[in-house]
Formats: sequence, C-alpha cells, structure tokens
Amino acid sequence: MSPTIERQTMRKVYLRLLPLAMIVYFFCYLDRINVSFAALQMNADIGLTAAAYGLSSTAFYIGYCLFEVPSNVILDKVGARIWIARIMITWGLVSGATAFATGPISFLTIRLLLGFAEAGLFPGIVLLFTYWFPDHHRARIVSSFTLALPISVALGAPVSTAILGLDGWLGYAGWKWIFLLEAAPTVLIGIFVLFALTDKPANASWLNGTEKEWLISTLENERRAVEAARKFSMWEALVNPKILLLSLNYLGIVTASLGLLLFVPQIIKSLGTSNMGAGFGTTLTYVCGAISMLAWGWISDRMGERRWNLFWACTLATAGLVLAGMTMGSWWSLFGMCLAAAGFYGTKGPFWSMPSMMLTGAAAAAGIAYINSIGNVGGAVGPALVGWIKDVTGSYSGGLYGLAAFTGVSALIAAFALHIPRQVPVRGRVSVAAE
Repeated sequence: MSPTIERQTMRKVYLRLLPLAMIVYFFCYLDRINVSFAALQMNADIGLTAAAYGLSSTAFYIGYCLFEVPSNVILDKVGARIWIARIMITWGLVSGATAFATGPISFLTIRLLLGFAEAGLFPGIVLLFTYWFPDHHRARIVSSFTLALPISVALGAPVSTAILGLDGWLGYAGWKWIFLLEAAPTVLIGIFVLFALTDKPANASWLNGTEKEWLISTLENERRAVEAARKFSMWEALVNPKILLLSLNYLGIVTASLGLLLFVPQIIKSLGTSNMGAGFGTTLTYVCGAISMLAWGWISDRMGERRWNLFWACTLATAGLVLAGMTMGSWWSLFGMCLAAAGFYGTKGPFWSMPSMMLTGAAAAAGIAYINSIGNVGGAVGPALVGWIKDVTGSYSGGLYGLAAFTGVSALIAAFALHIPRQVPVRGRVSVAAE
C-alpha cells in the first residue's frame, strides 16, 4: 500500500475518534476533580476535615477499582459505543447528586457510587485505540487523548472557581452549582456518543474500501506478530509478571499524581492568594503537564522506545515533588509542582503503549483494565496520605515527600523490570527494536 493511503486513512481516524475521546475524557476528569475546587467552600459547609476530604478519593477508587475489569470485559463484548455512553450518563447523574450531600457520610457514599459509575472509561478508550491505531501511533494517540486531563484541570480551575461566585444564587451555595452545572454536559455527551462512535474499522462507513482494507490488514498483521511470541488468555494476562510490574509502576505514578492533584488549589491558596489566584496557579501547573505529555508521546513514537522514556518521566516527577516539599511556603513550590506535573503526564504515552506490546483481544481488555484498576488504588492512597500528614504536621511538605517516594519506586521498576521485547518493527527501521 502507498504511504498516501496510510496518511489519508489515519487522518480520518484521528479526526473521527480523537476529538470525541478528548471531550469524553475532559468531562470525565472535570467531574472527578471539580471536588477539589468545591472543597474551598464545601468542606466547611458539610463538616469535612482534611482527613475526611482525603477519604473521598479513597471512596471513589474503591468503587472504581472493583468494577474496572468487569466493565472493560463487558465493553469488549457489547462494543464501546453502547458501554461508553452508559458510563457517561450514569456518572453524570451521580456527579450532579453530589450537590445534595449534607455531611461526611452522604458525601463519601456518593463518591463511592461515582467510582462504580465511571469505572472502565479510561481503559475502555485505551482498548478502543488498539482497535484503530497501529503500534507506531499509540503513544501519540494516548498522549493526545489524555491531553484532556490537564486541559480539564487548566480550564476547569478558573471555570470552577468562577462558579463558586454564584454562591447564594437561587438559594444554592456556589459549591453546589459546580456539581450541577458541570454534570449536565456529561449526560448530554453520553447520549451523543450513542450516535457518533464507531466500534471497529469494519463498521466504519466513513472510510472507503481501500482505507478500510489497509487499516484492517495492518492491525491484523500486528496482532499476529504479537501473538506469534505468545498468545495470552484473559486469566493468564491477570497473573503475568510483566502485567503485575506495570500495575505496580502505575500504582506509584497514580498515587503521587492524584495525591498532589486534589491538594494543588489548597497548597497554592496557602501561599496567600485568592480563590481565583489558586485557580490560575493550578492552570499553570497543568499547562506544563499538557506540553510535556504531547512532547513525550511524540518522542516515544519517533524513537520506537517506551521503557526509558517512562523512567525519565518518573524521575522528573520525583524531583519536582521533592523540590515542592523543600520550598513549601514559597512560590518555588509552585515551580516544583509544575515539574512534577510534567513528569506525571509525560508517562502517559510510553506507559499505555506497553500493554499492547504483549496482549491482544480479551487478554488486552482484561490486562489494560487490571493495570488501571491496581494503579488507581493510588487514588485512594495518595490524597488520604497527604490529608493525614497535613492534619498531623500542619504542613503539606511531608505528604509531598511521601508521594516522591512512590514515583521514585516507579522509576526503578521502569529501569530494572520493564524490558518488554517489541514484536512489531519500529516504523522506518529494518530490524526489530529491543523494546
């Protein structure tokens, strides 16, 4: 096939899938992190201590992790279109219900239900990409897709803090309006997904016959190459040592990333700024993350290399967290958090390109979800750790050092334990790369 066929086919695939996936993930993370801005008013209104607020993330990830693998297996059976729409509609409704929390018990219960509702979205979309994107596109597509994450923080920060200014409108507190106004689009987009998303290339009426033939044959050849080395069953994938090590690596990254994420506005506000200033400071942090994520995904694909790109991103995150902890109380801590965000989000492309280097089909569905499930236990640990240390010591520094230890371990795992041979030749090279 001519390179022109690849260019025109992949242009159509990117334009069809990437904007929709980004919009879905934007609202996913907006509905997940808007609680960090609502907390500026909500904690006092319903009696949440820093420790109880940290437990809200624990509650969310309990539900999220329990249903992650079953959700992705169901998606593989019924198709992404129906299942992603179901996920969005239910989590939008539950997120909006947070506005009616009256105390710690009701708040934590709603966060638990939100985890159940949202489970399977991220690994489901990563799995969907394996149906559409050849190997040498995967770090870029994952990085571009997850760009919605820092964008949701960067744009959501000033929007959410501005919505706080509606305090008292129609008799509702500003924090209640955050949940109500930001949940409504999620439900509407979930309905739109039912009509706009295509499950697999064979169903793509928007590709012509030549384009469809090239894409299907390319993906099939890559699948055969991976399975020629070893074809894993769904259950074998869940106990494979490399999958377990990927899970541990991701656990360290997520623990640190989400441990910082939920407290960034409060850390910046502790420097003496206003609510709006805290929002713009948070925006700056995640703009750095967005730039890093796109650059690292592009570099990883161009190099055809995953492990060492992952190592250096984890190392940068570790250094940023240590710097932020050492300079807590000064604006240098914001610089440290910017470096940490660049490291966290720089891992996305190389990391999520690695499972499909060894898994296909149902094994990929279960394995990707399992990695995300184990990793997201960190969403329960990180914020609770930072909140607890803040209550005990009166400072965020100790919590940031603890988070740095997690990314440091992730860096070591990447360097010494994540050699996964590539079965698919790197584009533009004659020989098969080592990883």
